[in-house]
Amino acid sequence: MTDPHQPGTPAGTDPGDIDRRAALAEVLGKEVWPADRDTLVGKASEAHAPDAVLAQLRRLPEGQEFTNVQDVAEALGLGTEQKRF
Repeated sequence: MTDPHQPGTPAGTDPGDIDRRAALAEVLGKEVWPADRDTLVGKASEAHAPDAVLAQLRRLPEGQEFTNVQDVAEALGLGTEQKRF
């Protein structure tokens, strides 16, 4: 059992991945989905996203549609929580 008083990260992630995914979610919001790379880059640009976030989004594969931040994180190779069910 882990110590409940220590900060934890879900299995399959690390703190840096969580921070990067949170930054993506913050600038993209909930209304953009589903979206392709160009739509996501446009939305992030409108939201005045940091250069690091824009660079991540530009690395996404062209022509693929993403349904949520989890899909984007997986495409970028960021750690994501393991599915429970």
